[in-house]
Amino acid sequence: MNAEQIKHVRQPEREQKSQVKVKVHKKRWISRGEKALYSIMSGIVIVSAVFVVQFSATTDALNRDVQKLEHQVQAQKTENQNLQYQVKELSNPDRILKIAKENGLKIQNAKVKQAATIGN
Repeated sequence: MNAEQIKHVRQPEREQKSQVKVKVHKKRWISRGEKALYSIMSGIVIVSAVFVVQFSATTDALNRDVQKLEHQVQAQKTENQNLQYQVKELSNPDRILKIAKENGLKIQNAKVKQAATIGN
């Protein structure tokens, strides 16, 4: 073998020995710190959304309860007015005299007056 052939044989060996592996660090799209911040912010947004939904549900339930109570109050007022009207009808002096005569009571030239209620 001549000298040139020996160089060709030895050169690839040198090239192989002189090659150094270089680790290439890929730049990440989002860094670890940004991931942590985004995670924390996402958690805060989710907790806020849950709180808002819970608050609106509670408010809605309270509004429904208030409406039911207002309806009950209105119904009770109507019933009270009906009962007051019945009291006025039943306390009519002519009606009282008629019932008294039917039950055998005799009224002797007396005038029947309606008693006034005390406190009103």
